[in-house]
Amino acid sequence: MIYLKKILLTTIVTFCSYNLALAKARIPIGKIDKLEIVSDLPNTDEYLSKEESNTHLDLARLHQEYSIAWIPVWITQEPKLVLAKPDSDRYYELSDEQLEKIINTNKLDKEQLLKLGFYTQYGGKIILFLLVCLILYGIFGKDKNKDVKPINL
Repeated sequence: MIYLKKILLTTIVTFCSYNLALAKARIPIGKIDKLEIVSDLPNTDEYLSKEESNTHLDLARLHQEYSIAWIPVWITQEPKLVLAKPDSDRYYELSDEQLEKIINTNKLDKEQLLKLGFYTQYGGKIILFLLVCLILYGIFGKDKNKDVKPINL
């Protein structure tokens, strides 16, 4: 009976540890397309989605960034304005004439819409710089040997 309990307990622990080993989260590294709604356009027929009749499109900013563990390190593609569905990754590119028409009709500032936030532009660079400084300090900052003489009691 005792051996049966040990075997059963060992089997359960083995299966549980195997599942935990497979469930490790992966840290994303690489280029990511970021789509962010920057202006809510009026819900008129002009901005109606062609595929879905009851979904209105909004003006969004699309850019590509290289990120390490969800921290944007640098921008790999400059931001551009597109039409996008809210709460979706689907977007529609615009020609320059269409974009100018939308901006002029809704009295928007194109430069302000294309501007990225401080964290997106510089946050990852600052964190990466501080991390490199910390590593270099750990390697080179503690090389001073102190002359310690033992005290005889």
